[in-house]
Amino acid sequence: MIKIIPISIILLGSSIVFWRVYSEKILYQPKYKTISKYKSIEIREYDKLKVITTTETLPYQQATNAGFRTLANYIFGNNQNNLSIPMTAPVITTYPNENSVDIAFIINNDYSINELPAPISNNINFQELELGKVAVIKFGLWATSNKIQTMKEKLEHYLNKNSIQYSSNFFVAQYNSPWIIPPFRKNELIVSIK
Repeated sequence: MIKIIPISIILLGSSIVFWRVYSEKILYQPKYKTISKYKSIEIREYDKLKVITTTETLPYQQATNAGFRTLANYIFGNNQNNLSIPMTAPVITTYPNENSVDIAFIINNDYSINELPAPISNNINFQELELGKVAVIKFGLWATSNKIQTMKEKLEHYLNKNSIQYSSNFFVAQYNSPWIIPPFRKNELIVSIK
């Protein structure tokens, strides 16, 4: 027997997805200057980014989830001043590897690192991330290790073909909360270039 889903449930579900996608578009995101574009690849210029970071020694997906929770707890008030700090996007991680993964939240320009409340956790640090001129490849769905590796190969192919020197440090930027379904997800792989 086929079960018919009431239209009200479909509309409610669609509204929730729309609200989640829309609400994430109004989060603070760092500004950058676009230098050039080629399909899903962009060359950009960023100013220094202020970030709060944590490190996890787990497989990539688990490390990303655990690090996200640690940093989210901090910005939602689990700090020495019980101060809530606005969520920003994207969440930045180091490239997946076997040893450890660094997870970072960008700090809104309304805050300076010196003014942020001290963390309760010993596993949270504040720093500046100097990306400068970067190459970026955009991709959707989930940012799995396999998908990230595929994007890295595509980006490296483009950079090598165009004789662009690049850093060995790649970063993954994930723009969406876990609630956003794969067709609406936005991710980027970023590398500094010369």
